[in-house]
Amino acid sequence: MGLEEKLPSGLLLTSVETVAGYFRKASLWPATFGLACCAIEMMTFGGPRYDSSRWGMEVFRASPRQADLMIVAGRVSNKMAPVLRQIYDQMANPKWVLAMGVCASSGGMFNNYAIVQGVDHVVPVDMYLPGCPPRPEMLIDAILKLHDKIKHEKLGPHRVAEIEQREQEALVASPTSQQQGLLR
Repeated sequence: MGLEEKLPSGLLLTSVETVAGYFRKASLWPATFGLACCAIEMMTFGGPRYDSSRWGMEVFRASPRQADLMIVAGRVSNKMAPVLRQIYDQMANPKWVLAMGVCASSGGMFNNYAIVQGVDHVVPVDMYLPGCPPRPEMLIDAILKLHDKIKHEKLGPHRVAEIEQREQEALVASPTSQQQGLLR
């Protein structure tokens, strides 16, 4: 005889983290940061054919204070990097970043002094979307994967412990040059 049998029908048991994760993933408000040709595909995703509102993304926000997802679409120049960081800092927590296209992810074919070789040098990136430019279907797939990540994020002290564990794993996976010297 389990707990479910003693409760009246229609009662649902779950955790606060599960409910919060579900509602967070279903109400992402993206900030537009279209910088190059990938922005055309991002705009197509917001149009009627692909209809971003099916995934809780009704409107792209012009104000970073109203957004919690930044889609960086295109190449980031060194001149634009401080602006990108400022907009990221103005976004409310929790916030996520999606690097759309090979130029945003790694600098793409622009291997020169003027282009940042990956937006992760400026802001922390949660999801990378390859392609030149990636199709709207690929953006939908990346957003659904980001939804899954958001849905399973922990809250409060559990989140702090999870972040500390990730940092420890990163240190073990890639020791610094000083640590490498000690290992030899």
